Amino acid sequence: MFKKKKLTPEQKKFKNEVMKKNLKNSRASYAMMAPYLLIFLTFTIIPVVVGFALSFTNYDMLQSPKFVGLDNYVNLFLYDEVFIIALKNTLILAVITGPVSYIMAFLFAWLINELPHKVRGLMTLIFYAPSISGNAYVIWQLLFSSDRHGYINSFLISMGITNEPILWLTTPSYALIILIIVQLWLSLGVSFLSFRAGLQTVDRTLYEAAAIDGIKNRWQELWYVTLPQMKSQLLFGAVMQITNSLGIGMVSVNLFGMPSTEYAAHTLVTHILDFGSTNSTRLEMGYASAIAVVLFLLMMASNLVIQKVIRRVGS
Repeated sequence: MFKKKKLTPEQKKFKNEVMKKNLKNSRASYAMMAPYLLIFLTFTIIPVVVGFALSFTNYDMLQSPKFVGLDNYVNLFLYDEVFIIALKNTLILAVITGPVSYIMAFLFAWLINELPHKVRGLMTLIFYAPSISGNAYVIWQLLFSSDRHGYINSFLISMGITNEPILWLTTPSYALIILIIVQLWLSLGVSFLSFRAGLQTVDRTLYEAAAIDGIKNRWQELWYVTLPQMKSQLLFGAVMQITNSLGIGMVSVNLFGMPSTEYAAHTLVTHILDFGSTNSTRLEMGYASAIAVVLFLLMMASNLVIQKVIRRVGS
């Protein structure tokens, strides 16, 4: 093992002077970054740290937090059956909607990028629109309405497939299937736009060079040329998709209510709302913080796995 060479006083002085000079020359850059860093610190770092601290307390917003150690986490995993259901539902939704929505977003972006220039903008708007449609849940409530006037029930009855309307939103066996369908429909958001932007920045001359080097078809071109050139967009899109898939909550609340029948559509986010929302009668903020910490750790672990996978793209 080589020992790290100690710097002489003159070398340390020179190093400090260089650092001071670099800081001085970059003052404008740091000044421009300051507002964002302040917002990020206020609305991301501090809430995470506070939430982590509260997860070890018993806190109901009426009295001061009382330290309880690991009691909240012990209760979560050993005594809270609804939490286990929520965790299972969240993992199922994440495993299915995360990868599928990610692949869908990239494939649609790739196909649109191959269209004539005049058509690209229109197709981008069509595929991106669902993710910004605030009242989209009304459409799905009409589709899956449990009476004869619901579009799906009306169609099935008119075709003679069933005689009675199906209770889509109150039957537990349909809950996750409907959640997956709706979430996939809503999933072509920021990741889709990121992929569109990344595809447009790929240097076209690389395709000509790849053809000379032996690339024979579009799939090889995609794997060895396109994807390696847009790894940053791929990573950003993956982080956004896994975060969205693990953070499914409002879709469940708007379609199935809270709680859903037999907690069939219950997720970690709805479980947090059940204990920590201002609309809840419980207001067990310490317990809700413990659930949020579990969700946060799941997201962090998923992101680390994703980073390792994306580094292998094109290899």
